[in-house]
Amino acid sequence: MADRPIEVGTEPFSIDGEHADDRDESTPRSTRTRAIVVSCLLAAAVAGAATLGVTVWRVTGEKNTTLSAPDSVAGLRKNDTQQGRDTADYLRTALAAEVDLDSVVAAVYTDPAQADSSVLFFGGTALIWTPESDLDTAFSLVSDEQGAVNNVHTVAAGPLHGTMKCGVTASDGSTMPVCGWADHGSLALAMFPNRSVDDAAELLREIRSAAQTR
Repeated sequence: MADRPIEVGTEPFSIDGEHADDRDESTPRSTRTRAIVVSCLLAAAVAGAATLGVTVWRVTGEKNTTLSAPDSVAGLRKNDTQQGRDTADYLRTALAAEVDLDSVVAAVYTDPAQADSSVLFFGGTALIWTPESDLDTAFSLVSDEQGAVNNVHTVAAGPLHGTMKCGVTASDGSTMPVCGWADHGSLALAMFPNRSVDDAAELLREIRSAAQTR
């Protein structure tokens, strides 16, 4: 039987086994794939830039914060007795040791309408990059002194924004609300004996509006 001759067609052939038609068909598909990948990368970059922009905007708007302990706020009056000042000094020292702050304030407030419902307020200012994390650290300070703060949850922060949380801790056989806020320029906590958590959160928002300025 005679060997059949190798038939050479008129179309070019590829030495790597690919037919010319196959290459032609794959080229548009590869181009489309690259276009999709590039589009996804661009979308991710835009989203990342937007997130970074929002963060920078918040830091810039919140970093230059001042915090004070007004003589009176939300119907409360600062306790200027020696015991009140000593308690405020203790809270100020404890917070400064736990959280890196540039300045710290503290005060004990009495409620003329409820003698057993004093408010212990303490906080400070600094450039805070991770407000929520630092607020959680501050809650651990109260836990060390009073027992664990339980049921810590986010509450409305009010017009000054940032993060605000409340929880409860044991106190003389009952529970005492503990609330705090943090943003990129300030952090504060307050303890509210003989009040509900909802009342404590609302009262802290009022205290914050009077104590914090930007």
